[in-house]
Amino acid sequence: MSLTDFLAPGRATGQTPKRGVALLLVLLSLALFLPGFVSLQPMDRDEPRFAQATKQMLETGDFVAIRFQTEARNKKPVGVYWLQAGFVVGAEALGAPEARAKIWLYRLPSLIGAVATVLLTWWAALALVGEGAALIAAMLMASTILLGVEARLAKTDAIVAATVAGAMGVLARHWMARGREAFSNAEQWRLATVFWAALGLGLLVKGPITPMVPAFASVALAIHARAAGWLRGLKPLPGVILCLLVVAPWFVLIMIATKGAFLSDSLGADMMSKVAGGQEAHGAPPGSYLAAFFLTAWPMAPLTLLAAPFIWRARREPAVAFLLAWLVPAWLLFEAVPTKLPHYVLPLFPALAILTAAAIEKHGLALGSRLRGGLWLIPGVAVVLLLVGLIGSVVLGARSGWMFYLAAPFVLWQAWRMAQAIRARAAGSLVPGGALLALFCYVMVYGGVMTGPVFEPFAMSPRLAEARARAQALTTCLDMAPASTRYREPSLVFLTRTDILFESGEGAGRFMGEGSCRIAFVSAQDEPAFLGALGAGAEGVRLTERLTGINLNGGRKLDIGVYLRQGDGR
Repeated sequence: MSLTDFLAPGRATGQTPKRGVALLLVLLSLALFLPGFVSLQPMDRDEPRFAQATKQMLETGDFVAIRFQTEARNKKPVGVYWLQAGFVVGAEALGAPEARAKIWLYRLPSLIGAVATVLLTWWAALALVGEGAALIAAMLMASTILLGVEARLAKTDAIVAATVAGAMGVLARHWMARGREAFSNAEQWRLATVFWAALGLGLLVKGPITPMVPAFASVALAIHARAAGWLRGLKPLPGVILCLLVVAPWFVLIMIATKGAFLSDSLGADMMSKVAGGQEAHGAPPGSYLAAFFLTAWPMAPLTLLAAPFIWRARREPAVAFLLAWLVPAWLLFEAVPTKLPHYVLPLFPALAILTAAAIEKHGLALGSRLRGGLWLIPGVAVVLLLVGLIGSVVLGARSGWMFYLAAPFVLWQAWRMAQAIRARAAGSLVPGGALLALFCYVMVYGGVMTGPVFEPFAMSPRLAEARARAQALTTCLDMAPASTRYREPSLVFLTRTDILFESGEGAGRFMGEGSCRIAFVSAQDEPAFLGALGAGAEGVRLTERLTGINLNGGRKLDIGVYLRQGDGR
């Protein structure tokens, strides 16, 4: 039986076990998202910036202003920081030791957002396609690389994807029901509440992205249908009031606290700079998202390519027209904006997953065309990941973690099975087979490579934090004030102290000479200036160890000396 037929009895009898399907999707999502979730180091640079800003809220008790060290962080609203803080406070209340230093606690909102994205993709799909296709769409969404990455990072994007999927699921129901009385008044109010609450949460987490997608889709659909009356069911006036109730209190407080700087920084310094040019060296030409899609949406992407002819033929059908309105306007905007990061288009992936699932349900995959060759990307990417892990172990002279060697045979086995399915053109096994292959790959990569000894050279911040703890154990100091010269990653702030100083070699030398119980992480290039600046205080300073590695950002080689000053000359 193919996956498309899995729920056929439920469709016929009207007794589809929706709770059972939801539970299945939650378990599948957790299996895909949890490998490496707890053990991955803070991944520079964005993740530890978010986590550190939340940590500072907990340290200061100021839950309005957003800061990274002394710098105002006015690029994003406060929603994700509050969510992260809630989980950390909850962990502290339960007695978790050093909860504020555990990055995985800050990741929990992203994990929940990613699982919610899968469930809401399924829920949105139920309004547009059959139940079997809705399950396929959710499985495709759950297995994509990009959602799996965002589930493991303490950022905003998995949450935003969930809010968009929720809002679009409501919009889909109104679109498909237009021209007929499909909802009772109570149902209309429930759906409208979900829609506007999703927009309000999205605004509080990342600003205009969540409302932008349904707004673009609504305009496109109104033009397509030459009518907009069906939008009245969304209860616009009460909905806007609900959004304001969610967003306005914090917005008023932050505008007062920053004297209006939040608005100018977020809209001017951040958003407009992305529109005007490639911000922070993230510029890329139009078409970059389309090219990246075949990796970021693996293993779904090759199936979407095969679904393209079906989507074009069915573009005037109501469900397909809705999904294209969800996808195309926002995608074109993202392609036009010079600043590009892979996660920007994540809220559009559910539309692609549902379109692909619709093609599979209608036997519309172009398995007989030349596009079929793209399916080899599914096993091909898995084999490449395996080879990269093996080659990396040889080059870096370190073994991967045991989970790599446990998962590797299953990766090869499932890649071979996928190859057999491709040769047989067995469309019904491509989705569950791809999800299973993705699961083995994620166990191998996140659980075996990125948390194993082979990745240790890239884990400089955790190693420096451990070196600080070892150095402190040699002293009578209760804490060690840290400084660092050339290595200035946000993860080092998160894992050491908020007040860590980033100095030149000379500045770090002066810092060490000004007091006791101090530690400095001095890059080899800065050591002459550092030692020269110590002067008379050099007798109390000693080199405890050297750490070498590679900066995860940019691949620059690092050679850092760990210098300690207790203050009594020992």
